[in-house]
Amino acid sequence: MPLALAAPAARLLTRPRPGGRCRLRDVATMASGGIIVTDRDEALKIAIGARTVAVLGIKTESQAGQPAYFVPEYLQGVGCKIIPVPVYYPDVQQILGEPVVRDLRQIKQRVDILDVFRRPQDLAGHLEDILAMEPRPDCVWLQSGISDPDFEQKLADAGIKVVPSRCLKVDRAAAGGRSAL
Repeated sequence: MPLALAAPAARLLTRPRPGGRCRLRDVATMASGGIIVTDRDEALKIAIGARTVAVLGIKTESQAGQPAYFVPEYLQGVGCKIIPVPVYYPDVQQILGEPVVRDLRQIKQRVDILDVFRRPQDLAGHLEDILAMEPRPDCVWLQSGISDPDFEQKLADAGIKVVPSRCLKVDRAAAGGRSAL
């Protein structure tokens, strides 16, 4: 039986074609909730709906000029609860006034977005921890320039929405900043 008939609700947006239009392709994983989001409007909805954002790879106040610090700082300023998950800085206990979490599996509350500031070649090393989170994040957001199609597909297969290579600060601001919730 063709995949489209076996799982009619299973659709995944693929990367935009020249001209900016997205194509749809059938995949069996959409039924479980996972999707790779490439549509701007859908990304904006996810961005504006987030209340709790865990930030993997967050920087400290001493790196305030870097996106891995000023993006979560902005999000906190528009009302998001930030859960800092630094990869480095073992002596740091707090970032943005919030207690640091050293392991994604230690987060026991609902996370709307796991915002990731890691190099593409480092993403696979975090997959097991992301999938072990309980509850799992609703969305894994890979910041601008960060993309790994295999990593993204594994998250989507596990039922997690993935937004690759977009700036959460830019999208949140474009959607109006403060949460509509």
